[in-house]
Parts: sequence; structure tokens; C-alpha cells
Amino acid sequence: MQQQPLTVELLLRTKKKRLLLEPLTGERGLSRTIPGPEISSPGLVLTGITERFPSQRIQVFGETEVSFLNSLSPQERRRALEIFFSFNLPAVFITKSQDPPEPLLEIARERGTPVIRSQLRTSDFYDRIKPYLDDHFAPTVTMHGSLADVHGVGLLFVGKSGVGKSETVLDLIERGHRLVADDMVIISRRGNEVLIGRGHELQRHHMEIRGVGIIDIAHLFGIRAIRQQKRIEVIVQLEVWEEGAGYDRTGLDAQSMEVLGVKIPRVVVPLNPGKNITVIAEVVAMNHLLRFTGVDSAALFNQRLMQHMRGAAEYLEEDYE
Repeated sequence: MQQQPLTVELLLRTKKKRLLLEPLTGERGLSRTIPGPEISSPGLVLTGITERFPSQRIQVFGETEVSFLNSLSPQERRRALEIFFSFNLPAVFITKSQDPPEPLLEIARERGTPVIRSQLRTSDFYDRIKPYLDDHFAPTVTMHGSLADVHGVGLLFVGKSGVGKSETVLDLIERGHRLVADDMVIISRRGNEVLIGRGHELQRHHMEIRGVGIIDIAHLFGIRAIRQQKRIEVIVQLEVWEEGAGYDRTGLDAQSMEVLGVKIPRVVVPLNPGKNITVIAEVVAMNHLLRFTGVDSAALFNQRLMQHMRGAAEYLEEDYE
């Protein structure tokens, strides 16, 4: 899924209140694109050492940087700022409502670099902007399915169209569980192994039930029946029962599905008349939680069975008749 390019203008428009932002250079440079989620402070570049300076990142001036510049003579300060702004910087932020040292704004306007001031302390500014940037630049994919929070476990139901994914989740909601997204699930990767699923902004918390139409879960079942996003922990693949197909009956042959480079446990559930798929889904969630406590029911049963069989084998070894 192609992400919308993040411009300085978009960041300013969407996070102005959250980050308490005030543009100091007008509209100059607001069309610049922010290439990634990393943020840096100028560091040694203000002393003239430009090697390994990450100029492609957002630059943040805290009290340390402003105090250092103010300690320089006017000639040294201008030279340091000219070196700094000679790079094609995405944007410069000044925290804690500090006044920019002269001639920072003059040089920034000449270079077309946007300078924005925040009322937040530097640490608070980092804490608030970093999750936004990480979310925007996270690898993302869209999958056809339904995502529900069942006993605190994110179950992503996948399968062919019409197999009963939405109906299964609707039944789970009626039993007190929560809907995250139906039909189209937007999945983003956080870090190396966490997948977060959410619905589209326009479609969120609505479901299409064949024969009924579009329904609003929040209005029908209350606000407690929905949540905005959820970590995907198990993929439940619904399939129409096929005679002779080999389905896992012990749980010893663990399956997985790779999404955005992350392996997620997968459970294949064949559907036939009379099967209570809702209860099975609840058991899948509880069994996943149980494994996190170190209890693997299938492995323990297999271990007891093997011990019993070894005892029988020893008995037969002593029967010489």
C-alpha cells in the first residue's frame, strides 16, 4: 500500500495542536518532503564538523543547541548557521518556545528551509512526534478479511468471499467481543515482529452482512463493541469442508503465514453444517493465551502418550512366550 508522502505542510496541519506548533518562516519550504521517521539534533555540525551529519532528517534545536549558538560571537554564529543550512534539510524545529538566535531565520528563508517553533520541552516533543512518524512510515499492506479482539487476542479471519468471515465476527460481537475492522484490514508493521491492524477511516466499524446490508456496530452494540486498532496475533483461515482434505487434528503441526515479513500463527478451520465456529474462535484465542503461559496442550498430550507407549513397549519386551 502506497503511503501518502509526508510534507512539512501536512505534518503542520495534522499535528499543530498536538505539538503546539508555530511556523516562523511563513509558508516558505512547507512543500518539502520528510523522507523518513528519524529525528536528530544538529550536534557537531554547529562546530563545523560535517562528516556523518544526517541532513536528510528533521532537525531539532533544544536548549543545548540554542545556548551554544548564543555563546558564539556574531561572526562565528553566522558561519555555523550557514554551514548548517547549506544542507537540504527537511525542516527545523525549535522547542520550548525559545527565540531563534540571529540570524537563523534570515538564513533559513534564504535557503527555503521551514523553521517551526514548539511550546513543548524537547523530550516531550520527541515523545509526541516519534509515534506519528513511525506510524506514517511503517510498512503497510491491505488484506481482505475481518479483524476482531477476542479475549484480548487479535484474530484475523481470512478466506474466500462469502465463506462467513463477517458473520463469524458479528456472532463474536454479540457474545461480547470487539470489532476492529471488517472486509478491508489495513496492516502496518511496528518494529520487527508486531503487526497492527485497523480499518479504513471511511469504513471503520461498519459491516456488510449479506441479506441485511451495511450495519453500524458502534450504534447497534455500543461503543464497547469496537476498538480502533489491535495487534494481529493469530490468523484464522476459514475454508469450506472438503472430503479427503488433510486437516490438522492434533495441533502438533504448527502453521504460520507471513505478512510484511512477520510470521503469524495460522489456524485452518474447515466449515461444515452444524459447526459452532464462534466457540471455536474463542477456543483459538484462549489456546493462544495458554501457550504464552508455557502450556501447549497438544505437546503435553503427545508427551503423555509417548510415555504410556514406552511403558507398554517395556512390558512386551519382558514377555518371552
